[in-house]
Amino acid sequence: MSVDLWIWAATIAAIIAFFVFDFYTHVRIPHAPTIKESAWWSAFYIAVSIVFGIGVWIVWGSTHGTEFFAGYVTEKALSVDNLFVFLIIMSSFAVPREFQQKVLTIGVVIALVMRGIFIALGAAVIEEFSWVFYIFGAFLIYTAWKLSREKGHEDEAEEGYDNAFLRFVQRVLPTTDQYHGDRFSVVLNGKRFITPLAIVILAIGSADLLFAFDSIPAIYGLTQEPYIVFTANAFALMGLRQLYFLLGGLLERLVYLSAGLAFILGFIGLKLIFHAMHVNELSFINGGEHISWAPEIPTWLSLLVIIGTIAIAAVASLLKTRADARNAAVETSAH
Repeated sequence: MSVDLWIWAATIAAIIAFFVFDFYTHVRIPHAPTIKESAWWSAFYIAVSIVFGIGVWIVWGSTHGTEFFAGYVTEKALSVDNLFVFLIIMSSFAVPREFQQKVLTIGVVIALVMRGIFIALGAAVIEEFSWVFYIFGAFLIYTAWKLSREKGHEDEAEEGYDNAFLRFVQRVLPTTDQYHGDRFSVVLNGKRFITPLAIVILAIGSADLLFAFDSIPAIYGLTQEPYIVFTANAFALMGLRQLYFLLGGLLERLVYLSAGLAFILGFIGLKLIFHAMHVNELSFINGGEHISWAPEIPTWLSLLVIIGTIAIAAVASLLKTRADARNAAVETSAH
């Protein structure tokens, strides 16, 4: 896949333009978005992503088009899971609802910058060392195992905001206990203090850093094209703020989402290891020769598995929470 420099530049400029537009039309003036507003803009960004994916399909062929959609759906699903962590962070710091948009927008920009760095590093490493696919695959399988053993999203949230870096920042920087509008710092009695909103931004940023370690190896398991890896991540992150307000309480009802994501990450991990076998150059594995018997999982099958798993997890989650609510109502009426 050959992508000219001007296409890269135009794509990055368009993505920046979307974020600038989003900030000045929705975020600059603090307000709590309505369900209608969030739904409309969520649908808009999903439609833009689909149009872009069709463009990739037309220009670079069906294989790369399928890779984009598989990567986009995977990253979007991981982003939805991450939203629960953001919800816990917002609740823990009691962020006023009208300021949450600004926090999320800045958090998404931080995530995109960090993922861009990871994507560039990943592409350089893959170019030089094909054996890195073994490491990526093993890491994803470990992540899937860890995710499947979690009792709930609270475990993720604990990792998301209660970390050593954040505690260090709170110790060394003078902070206030109260919010001062949507400002990140304020001068009190001639001394500058960091507001809780700035601490929340740091919490979101540190959580995004952890999320990048999962998402980048996952999408490299679906495609090795840096342009598709970057754009799938960027378009998955666009509209994430609106999705946060749209889903709202629904996030807590997606009880099997983590299990579904664990299956997807494990599946992609195996796909990466099989790919590593096909391009094997390690002398202590099969004498440094390629392992031809390892199955090669096509991208279209990966896309079907990803979409099917997310659909099953979502439906099972809603059925489970509905049944729990019905049982709780029966128990309450019985007493």
